[in-house]
Amino acid sequence: MSLNSRNSPDLLDKQVERGFVLLPRLLGAAETTALGEAAEAVLARVTGEVRDGRADVTVWPDGHRLEKVDGTTVHWEPEARPPAVRSLSPVTHLAPVLDALWDDDRITTPMRRIIGGDELGRFTSKLNFKRAGVGSEFCWHQDYPYWYCCAGPAARDVATAMVFLDDVTADNGALQIVPGSHRAGPAPRDRAEPTGLLVDAARTDVRGAVTVEAPAGSVLMFPGLVVHRSGPNRTGRDRRSLLLCFQPAGRPELADLPYRAERLSDLP
Repeated sequence: MSLNSRNSPDLLDKQVERGFVLLPRLLGAAETTALGEAAEAVLARVTGEVRDGRADVTVWPDGHRLEKVDGTTVHWEPEARPPAVRSLSPVTHLAPVLDALWDDDRITTPMRRIIGGDELGRFTSKLNFKRAGVGSEFCWHQDYPYWYCCAGPAARDVATAMVFLDDVTADNGALQIVPGSHRAGPAPRDRAEPTGLLVDAARTDVRGAVTVEAPAGSVLMFPGLVVHRSGPNRTGRDRRSLLLCFQPAGRPELADLPYRAERLSDLP
């Protein structure tokens, strides 16, 4: 499924109803390259501070190691040797070229239709580094349960714009999305999984999943209730992406909200 900036609002609305919108090559080659360079510069700066011992360390129940420094959290690949970063979040405050995308009309115009309001606010941002040969899979999940533990019911109004900094293919870990899954609300969670955040695929119909492949510079948008996953990257090419998570204006950002794991008991 594809959509470009010249498509009609009616077509956009149809794709919003399906649960995700793909805008192929929304950003030009030069600006996509500049974003990739900024992403690598941010990564080098943050990991340098980690090596200097300036980070606060947290280890999740599933063994994933997180280190917080310079206002961002470094999430390491759990089994990569030598060590490799899986993600940084939040990140846009660390580079003006990343921060400018929050106000880019090419992104905010369709995002307003997804969220259903005229005034957008920031929720959080993330850089994903699915590195060549070591980028790990992310099992079936919704973003909603994690956000719910922080924002409560307001998490339903959060949606993501995922900017592809590299070509995305099935072989290097493209997202798989279950169309229409957002309409069913929170999916059953895998209670045996340590974090309690992943979808129980045995109790969730994922048979209609589609793989979203797209060239660098494309933007994928979807709400937090969409069921999705990504495979490992076993190719020789990185699969990097910048995620901008929007919400209605006037609400607190994720970084300002405490994580309350007990809220998971509200969800199936």
